[in-house]
Amino acid sequence: MLFTSEHDEVRRSLQKLIASEINPHVDAWEEAGAFPAHELFKKLGDLGFLGLNKPVEFGGSGLDYSYALMMAEELGAIKCGGVPMAIGVQTDMATPALARFGSDEVRREFLAPAIAGDMVACVGVSEPGAGSDVASIKTNARSDGDDYVINGGKMWITNGAQADWICLLANTSDGQVHRNKSLICVPMKSKGVTVARTLDKMGMRSSDTAQIFFDNVRVPKRNRIGEEGKGFTYQMIQFQEERLWGAAACLKAHEFIIDETIEYTRNRKAFGQSILDNQVVHFRLAELQTEVELLRALIYRAAEALVAGEDVTRLATMAKLKAGRLGRELTDACLQFWGGMGFMNETPVSRAYRDSRLTSIGGGADEVMLMVLCKMMGTLPAQK
Repeated sequence: MLFTSEHDEVRRSLQKLIASEINPHVDAWEEAGAFPAHELFKKLGDLGFLGLNKPVEFGGSGLDYSYALMMAEELGAIKCGGVPMAIGVQTDMATPALARFGSDEVRREFLAPAIAGDMVACVGVSEPGAGSDVASIKTNARSDGDDYVINGGKMWITNGAQADWICLLANTSDGQVHRNKSLICVPMKSKGVTVARTLDKMGMRSSDTAQIFFDNVRVPKRNRIGEEGKGFTYQMIQFQEERLWGAAACLKAHEFIIDETIEYTRNRKAFGQSILDNQVVHFRLAELQTEVELLRALIYRAAEALVAGEDVTRLATMAKLKAGRLGRELTDACLQFWGGMGFMNETPVSRAYRDSRLTSIGGGADEVMLMVLCKMMGTLPAQK
């Protein structure tokens, strides 16, 4: 059994925080285009939520991954996608490789304050010409004595406008593209780091997303995570937790939209009966609820395998793919049942429709997930 009474205790504490400190403010944060990350992360950090499965010696709780997954699922109860995503960047995207491979010195400097909520983190992988194709990044970190000198730019960086440091993937040599990259912790206040602009997005409105430039940014080599040249491998490992997290965060969000759609269609009348009384509507909602439960089973199976120390690349990839596809299918179907009100920004189904679209793009597009699976199945054509 994946979850125990200990999980339930942590879950109830998180539910209280969401109800009192997050959901009452979501509409205002959506309108503003950002939420106060430092303020909210400090509250999360004080309660231990930013380091559930991180090492105790750096302020974490030292629990297994099932607790992080439980948190991801519960964050789906937040009534927008942007805030959960920003929290997930802090816990399961910018810090897993640091926690696993970083030196004690670099973990004290960057991981401990991220767990405490004293620092906001972001992860810098994507670039304008290299999104899902991670091997093609151009940002470079040239060796200069005991330092790296970084030049380049990153795009679509969640938390980028408020972050204190970035977990940056950069080329540290001219070697083979899968072996020439390193992950480096770069303070955002470093000379030469510029947040060029905050991006105007279709969805995830409450989460700031930035374009960032690096112009001869000098950082000590001690800020590197693990070995030089292992950055691509570390990022691929980090991606598995990110993809599982992203899938799990969809579950309660999807169920919320189904429940809201049931309520709305039950009360909305057309042609002498409620919309919900039409078989095409209540049958479709039953199908969608079944799909959510199937996704949950896949995610839980992957989580159990991860806790057991198994390679979950295949299952995490499947979960990420299914979560993205289901998000598009479910929100589109539900929005249709809301009729004209579904097209209004004021309705939860409209926000969900816009927010959920990112799941099929961020953290590896659907097509990349399919390539990974086909490669594992032995059906991907050889690259020429």
